[in-house]
Amino acid sequence: MINYVSAKLNEILEKGRDYSWEKPSHCPRCNMFRLWGHGFVTKFYDNFAQALFLRRYRCPDCGCVILMKPYGYFRRFQAPIETIRHCISERIKTGRWPPGLAGPRQRHWLRALKRKALAYRGVNAGPLLDVFDALLKKRIIAVSRSI
Repeated sequence: MINYVSAKLNEILEKGRDYSWEKPSHCPRCNMFRLWGHGFVTKFYDNFAQALFLRRYRCPDCGCVILMKPYGYFRRFQAPIETIRHCISERIKTGRWPPGLAGPRQRHWLRALKRKALAYRGVNAGPLLDVFDALLKKRIIAVSRSI
């Protein structure tokens, strides 16, 4: 289970395992108040040459593992949500991809968004950025190929 927290990636990189993560008050699955530290997991993010250590906790009652992840990122994505939206927006407005990120990656996001728009809104889905925002409000990853 992922618990999104307010954290700065630069600070996490600098401090590594010494970063002071705020421990969740209870287990999100069973609501028990007892949580144990469950080590760290390394994750790569855009603009960082090395992996960052993200804290995990485990509930001894139900076995749920909770990963502490910074706000602003979709699950399984290395690019921030703002960057993904900006790239799609630029492509729609100018017909070109913004420089800096790989083209196949950006095309993947746009194709997946079109598929989600069709699946959730039908043929008359409306502007793609409106669909992106609507899916984001529903906590659906708009640029993921999975449903």
